[in-house]
Amino acid sequence: MIETQIKTIDKAILVAVKTRDISSERIEEHLLELEMLADTAGAETIIKIIQDRQKYDPAYFIGKGKAEEIAELAELNEITIIIFDEDLNPTQVRNLERLINRKIIDRSGLILDIFASHAKTNQAKTQV
Repeated sequence: MIETQIKTIDKAILVAVKTRDISSERIEEHLLELEMLADTAGAETIIKIIQDRQKYDPAYFIGKGKAEEIAELAELNEITIIIFDEDLNPTQVRNLERLINRKIIDRSGLILDIFASHAKTNQAKTQV
């Protein structure tokens, strides 16, 4: 049986990083799309965060200070899941989960979660 990562009542924070080669408009479009994906998966978006950075942080994707800020927001708003707009590597996911103490998922994981929740046949479930 496939376990989906998002439950029906999850409250989410969406996170995107804006680098100098990505326009503000493009980031807003990505976050809007991510919000729709989260809604499809059953999560309610409570907060959207965009961080301006020159490059991605290898340990946290966002800066450690921003991750600590997200941890505080998650605690205050009873957030259960943090969804990142970009793909995270396993180290970043582990570091963020330890620091924020919430489930961390990236865009690809969210899309796979949606496919898994809609898979009806055994063959479809196996493919996901």
